[in-house]
Amino acid sequence: MFKYVLKRIGYMLVVFLILSVLMYCLYNLIPNDPARAELEPLRSTLKPEEYQRRYEQLRYEYGLDDPILVNYARWMGFMPDKMTGEYEGMLQGYFGYSSVYKKDVAEVIPERMENTILLNIFSTAAALFITIPLGIYCAVHKKGKIDTATQVVTIVGYSIPIYIIALVFIWLFAVQFGWFPVMGMQTPGSDFTGMRAFLDKLYYMCLPVIVMTFGSLGGMTRYVRAAMIDSLSQDYIRTARAKGLREKVVIYSHAWRNALLPVITVIIGWFLSIFSGSVVIENTFSLNGMGALYYTGLMGRDYELVLAIQMFYVIVSLMGQLIMDLSYGLVDPRVRVDK
Repeated sequence: MFKYVLKRIGYMLVVFLILSVLMYCLYNLIPNDPARAELEPLRSTLKPEEYQRRYEQLRYEYGLDDPILVNYARWMGFMPDKMTGEYEGMLQGYFGYSSVYKKDVAEVIPERMENTILLNIFSTAAALFITIPLGIYCAVHKKGKIDTATQVVTIVGYSIPIYIIALVFIWLFAVQFGWFPVMGMQTPGSDFTGMRAFLDKLYYMCLPVIVMTFGSLGGMTRYVRAAMIDSLSQDYIRTARAKGLREKVVIYSHAWRNALLPVITVIIGWFLSIFSGSVVIENTFSLNGMGALYYTGLMGRDYELVLAIQMFYVIVSLMGQLIMDLSYGLVDPRVRVDK
C-alpha cells in the first residue's frame, strides 16, 4: 500500500507539472496587456512621454517581454523574481497579485472558500440523505408505484437546467411564500457577530441549498437504483436468501456494499465539489463563494487569480482520484491497490 501511494504521488506530480504548463500558456496566450490596463485610468493625466515611460517600466516589471516559459518558471518558483531576486512562486506559497481586488490572491480566497464549503456541505449531505435510501427502496421495489413515480420525477429533474430550477424556486419560496431572501449573504445593515452572524448566513443559504439539493436528486437516485438492481440480481444474493438470512441483512450487508463500488465515484465527486463551488448558483443568488470569484476573475481578466483557483482545482482532483482508488479497496476486498 505504501509503495502504491508513493508511486501515485509521483504520477500526480508529473500530471500537475504538465497541467500547470498547459494552463499557464493557455491563459497567457489570451490577448491581454495588464500594464496598459493598469495605466489606462491615468492616460488623461500623464504626458505621452511619461505614459510611455511608465508603460515600458511596467512591462519590464511584469516580464511581458520575456519568453513565456521564463515567466512560467518564475510563477512556479523555479526561478527568482527579476525585481527582488528572490524565489516568489507557487512552490513558496505566493499565488500572485489580484489586479481586480488589489491585493494578494492568498488574501482573497480564504473567505470565499469558507462560504463555498458551507454551501456544498449542507447541499451534499441533504442530497445523500435523500437519494441513497430512495435509490435503495426503488431498487428493492422495482416497477412498483413509488419506483415508477420516482423515475418520472428524476428524469424531469435531471433534464431541467439548474438555473431554471433556481428561478422557479425563487418565484415559489421567495416571491410567493416569502420564506427566504432572494440573494445575498447576510441581512442588509446588520452587524451580527458570533453565533447570530452564523445563523444569519445559514438563513440566507437555505434557498441555494434547497436548489442544489433538488438539482442533485435525479442523477444520484438513478445511480444508486441502477447499482442496487445490478447487485440484487447477482448469484450471491440468491444464495444469501436461500440460506434464510433476513431481508435487511441481504440488502444492506450484501447488496449495498457491493453496489457502493460504482456509486462511490459519484459520492467522492460531490465531496470534491465542496472546494470548487457552483458558478451558476453563486452568481444567481449573489453568494460570495469560489464559483463567483472564479467568474469575476475571468470577466476582469485577473488571470493570476484564475490560475491560482484553477491549479487548486487540479490538486483537489488529483487527490480525489487517489482517495477514490484507495476507497475501492475498503469497499470491496477483491480490489487490490497495493501493486
